[in-house]
Amino acid sequence: MSGAGHAHHLIRRRQLVVVAGAALVLALAVFSLTVGPFDISTGRVLAILFSAGNPAGTAATGTAGTAGDVISTAAGTAGDAAAAVVWGIRFPRALLAVFAGGGLALAGAVMQGVFRNPLADPGIIGVSAGGAVGAVSALVLAGRFVTPAVLEHLALWLAPAAALAGACAATALIYRLSLRRGQVDVPAMLLCGIAVNAASGAFIGLVNALVATAEEVQTLAFWTLGSLGRATWELLAAGALFLVPPLVALPFHARALNALALGEEDAAMLGVNVPRVKRALIALSCSLTGATVALCGMLGFVPLVAPHIARLALGADHRLLLPASALAGAALLLAADMTARVIVAPAELPVGIVTSLLGAPVFLSLIAKRRAAR
Repeated sequence: MSGAGHAHHLIRRRQLVVVAGAALVLALAVFSLTVGPFDISTGRVLAILFSAGNPAGTAATGTAGTAGDVISTAAGTAGDAAAAVVWGIRFPRALLAVFAGGGLALAGAVMQGVFRNPLADPGIIGVSAGGAVGAVSALVLAGRFVTPAVLEHLALWLAPAAALAGACAATALIYRLSLRRGQVDVPAMLLCGIAVNAASGAFIGLVNALVATAEEVQTLAFWTLGSLGRATWELLAAGALFLVPPLVALPFHARALNALALGEEDAAMLGVNVPRVKRALIALSCSLTGATVALCGMLGFVPLVAPHIARLALGADHRLLLPASALAGAALLLAADMTARVIVAPAELPVGIVTSLLGAPVFLSLIAKRRAAR
């Protein structure tokens, strides 16, 4: 096949992947709007979505979380309550699952490309833990130093910004400690990740025991176990500032990641400014990871499993791998969230528990394969 024919085939294949993945994510997102204690059929959900406009006030007044499904049934008709649940609770939750799952998976695929190792997961190497420390510090400790009036205005923006700072600080520390002769020593990186995760857990535990109020203890449980139950339109609007730019920018670095896969020296010979590209990729990945931690808490193994699935299906070309990983991550988190909502209904499991149960066997199998290949 000629070079032009191969390029055309690659473009067509990428289009098919994006269309098929987007269709799967859309189907899961619509189906997720039917899942919860308040029973709404798929047909009713579609009728609400395609009806003329959002019922006034439902997006602003809905209570986040599955428990909030049982809102306002006494205040209006069943149809009004169903529309309020869909628009005010389940729709922002589904959108959060799509953006958070896609963002985490994209960050995982990029970090695996930068470090040239399929075990590089923002959660495993401590980036997510650093983001959680930043978010917890902002939400729990900031109230001791900032007046309530100021904190109320900063509340939506403070957690994502602090989580981003914590994720970047953890990444910089891990990267510096794992460098050996200019190259990242992967075993050292994993050991640093274990240390950062342990220290972060200890810090959150100390805040929980010594500083946090009873209400803040529940918030800390959210950070450590992960949940999509806080999703609101206002929270999505605040998180979009940190999620959307890296989601848009990272796929444009696919060619640079393909070059880095050959080795840093070969990438430099191909015209890639390796130090600058690596800094940009790591910073963008940290932004995605920090934002998702601020919005959803720590969701383990999504950045590991989704790129692995995409790589098995499509190979290592990042022009295909990055969009496929994002779509796989969105689908994975949507499915995990629905599982978390129904497995112990009418209660709800933290979605981080579900993602860890799914991801831990995959991580162990990857380690086993790497040992067998040596």
